[in-house]
Amino acid sequence: MDEDIPEVEAMAVGEGKFLDIGKSAKMQRKYPNADVHDLEGKTVMPGIIESHGHLLSLGQSYLELNLEGLPSPEDVVHKVRDRIKETPPDEWVTGWGWDEGAWAKNYPDNRELSDVSPDNPVSLRGLHGFACWANEKALAIAGINNDTPDPPNGEIVRNPETGHPTGILTNAAQDLLNEHIPPLKSHQLEKALSLAIAECLKFGLTSVHEARTTGPMLEAFRSLKAKGELQNRIYVMLDWTEKILLESFLSKGLEIDPDNYLTVRCIKIFVDGALGSRGAAMMEPYSDAPGEMGFVVTPENEVLRLTSRALKSGFQVAVHAIGDKANRITLNAFRRAIEEVPDAADHRLRLEHAQIVALEDIPKYAPLGVVLSMQPSHCTSDMGWAEERVGPERVKGAYAWRSFLDTGVHMTLNSDFPGEFLDPFFGMYTAMTRQTSEGKPAGGWYPGQCLSRDEVLKAYTVGAAYSGFEEGFKGKIHPGYLADFILLSDDILTIPVSAFLSLHVEKTYLNGNLVYQRMD
Repeated sequence: MDEDIPEVEAMAVGEGKFLDIGKSAKMQRKYPNADVHDLEGKTVMPGIIESHGHLLSLGQSYLELNLEGLPSPEDVVHKVRDRIKETPPDEWVTGWGWDEGAWAKNYPDNRELSDVSPDNPVSLRGLHGFACWANEKALAIAGINNDTPDPPNGEIVRNPETGHPTGILTNAAQDLLNEHIPPLKSHQLEKALSLAIAECLKFGLTSVHEARTTGPMLEAFRSLKAKGELQNRIYVMLDWTEKILLESFLSKGLEIDPDNYLTVRCIKIFVDGALGSRGAAMMEPYSDAPGEMGFVVTPENEVLRLTSRALKSGFQVAVHAIGDKANRITLNAFRRAIEEVPDAADHRLRLEHAQIVALEDIPKYAPLGVVLSMQPSHCTSDMGWAEERVGPERVKGAYAWRSFLDTGVHMTLNSDFPGEFLDPFFGMYTAMTRQTSEGKPAGGWYPGQCLSRDEVLKAYTVGAAYSGFEEGFKGKIHPGYLADFILLSDDILTIPVSAFLSLHVEKTYLNGNLVYQRMD
């Protein structure tokens, strides 16, 4: 991924870094006492940087009920019934993964869910985290009933005839229930994070930007590092709702690990919700729900205040914005913050998602130096209903990777796992084709927004490194850079695009040390 030296035959690794690159004969002459590893012509590339993921959510998914891919509420109920058989009464059953976007047209009620779990509270998070489905026992514990008002920026979905809650809670309404679910203990947090990291290594992800880090999560990362058990490089985005944690860091400044395992220099802010649950803030009503326009979680002046404070303390800000109104708010707040803090020249303010952007706003981010962080698989997950939701005009600014990149904006691509599949090669395939793994639709969905192979590879490596201020030592096979690299099953530069779907990682190295080996 070095433009000056795009491919080399051999590399020398020592003390956790790339020492040199070039011809095999040169390496052996220069390092006569080194161990020699013949990779037999296999392709090696830098470790992939997952620049927007959720390790705890992924790790919890291995501890909880995994409902991803189940096509119907009935299938979910069957899985809950099986779990109840091995769960003591009154103990919470939690799960995740039902598709709140696909089910939004006809959310289920909780009658069957409550029938199979009368003695256990049940809470099942949606795939993207913007809705949950709870049984009657869980609602009773949380005190959610006919008289409970909808909280700001959230909805308690109700039976239209009786007004009784159906068990579906969207966006901020989930908090009414979540505060009653016992939190994970420290050892459970560490186990969940370690499980998630192990899964990342299978897919060649040697660095992860954890996109919403709480205080307990940060302590778990620190504990794993202190024990020598942190097998990934973590770039922390602090949760903007954790006020005490945030104030502490804004007062003391960045936390940069000299070993490059745990870096804290970013703050994550949410401006709106998700498109699937119609929580994305839109400037005009949804095309398929004329009475709805989504909602704003954090208004522009508050985004401005937090961003300005962050810049003054040397912190980066990453803003979740899905709808065109949310993206407009973020654009305006970023522009005003940059004007207020002119000394923060290299701010690299990040726009996360940018799913629906007004066409006239697309050229305005690059001149501000904003980094765009987008998820190719969101496009293929949503394309079956996205145009119906926003209409034929607004969809022209949807998942507009090409339009953005052509403005010269810095771009990184990622998965936003576990809401989407974390396999980066699937994401790369999606970015190049705008098709499902079955090749649909023919020619791609709005194919003018597709990216080239070279653009995609950069966005997952050097572009991702840039998004975390790490382009000087990460994302390339280059002397002096961290020796994080992966061995692939095929040549990523020459295989057909369709072959990205079967491309896999054979070995993953971190600091020059083998941390994963595929066992066929």
